[in-house]
Amino acid sequence: MEVKINREIRNYSESIFFGLSLRQFFFSVLACVVAVVLYFLLKDKFGVETLSWVCILGAAPFAVLGFITYNGMTAEKFVWAWIKSELLIPKRLVFKPKNYYYELLKEKIEKGGGKQC
Repeated sequence: MEVKINREIRNYSESIFFGLSLRQFFFSVLACVVAVVLYFLLKDKFGVETLSWVCILGAAPFAVLGFITYNGMTAEKFVWAWIKSELLIPKRLVFKPKNYYYELLKEKIEKGGGKQC
């Protein structure tokens, strides 16, 4: 019998259903429900091939929300952080370089009475 242990304890996630975490299982079920609802709503308007693509594209965002993490953030935390940083609290960063060597020489010239080094 082999027991897998993560090297980093913070990366541990408990498997609840079918090897998925509760979050992944919930969003997987939600994606399936969205696909089924889209199928029954649109089956009279589209052909089978087009309808299958619509179901896949409709369910994909919900599946992505459950499985993707970026820098330790879940998808909705990442989206909220992006909206906050780019739209709600944008900052204009201006780079103003300072030449310390020039400042030092300028001070020496002023102290030396106009004499250059």
